Amino acid sequence: MGALDGAVVVVTGAGRGIGRAAALAAAAEGATVIAADSGVELDGSGGNPGIAEAVAKEITARGGKAVAVSADVATMAGAETTIRAALDGFGKLDGLVCAAGIRRDTPIWRMTEEDFESVVIGNAKAAFNVIKLASIAMRQNRYGRIVMFASDAGLGSVGASNYAAASEGQIGLARTVARDLGRYGITCNTISPLARTRMSGGSSEELRPPAGVVSAEEMAGIAAPIPLQKWEGSGHPDDPESAAALVSYLLSEQSADVNGHLFGVRGGEVYLYSYPSIERQILTYNRRFTMDELDEQMPRTLANGVVSPLR
Repeated sequence: MGALDGAVVVVTGAGRGIGRAAALAAAAEGATVIAADSGVELDGSGGNPGIAEAVAKEITARGGKAVAVSADVATMAGAETTIRAALDGFGKLDGLVCAAGIRRDTPIWRMTEEDFESVVIGNAKAAFNVIKLASIAMRQNRYGRIVMFASDAGLGSVGASNYAAASEGQIGLARTVARDLGRYGITCNTISPLARTRMSGGSSEELRPPAGVVSAEEMAGIAAPIPLQKWEGSGHPDDPESAAALVSYLLSEQSADVNGHLFGVRGGEVYLYSYPSIERQILTYNRRFTMDELDEQMPRTLANGVVSPLR
């Protein structure tokens, strides 16, 4: 018996990387998978329907159930085609994994309007499109599991202002969707993985950033990576499969009380991020601060000990 026996799950971005790993894992747990991927390049250009078809064939070759959809979920029409594949083909939709995304990294002074908009659309809006349509069916059924993917780029990533904006937008979207839909038995959570895919180089020692540049682990506030020579699991600790089990858990009935949270995953580690909270404050009591007061108080209080991320 699998944790997802009888479930129908849509996975966007299922053709490669983390999306592919999530699709294979969900199928191994008994889910019928709609493997959705338009097969675009990393920057969103092109398209290849064979990418989604290959994953669906791999699932069926392993004894699972899957159909391929090559529609572009960055458009509402493509999202509707994708969700319809579940509803028309299997009569319901139990789970949705939003792993579709693109990147166009470039420094902010070189980034074009199209660079920025395409990444926000290809990541945040692509998630919105399928979630909106999936939520209608899930709400009627009073059940659903939604898993989104974001990244730690929003904590500050050189040359990725568009991707950072999209990632933080996805996290905020997930928290709000959780509140909109939680009363109907639907959960929505986000995973921020450290893995080696087309979207991210991973966090391996051999991929360490140059001295003076904040690493992915430092940016995320987590410990140093597992020493590679001590890794005992199959594959590499930064392989996309690292996130697959967490995705399957969040898609299962066992995760009913887990809603609106942001998780991290890396190799054999899973961690839960806290919500932003007030660290310090200064008060005037019933009036506004003056510039002179802030000029005096900020270095002593709120700005005391604050350092630049560039160090």
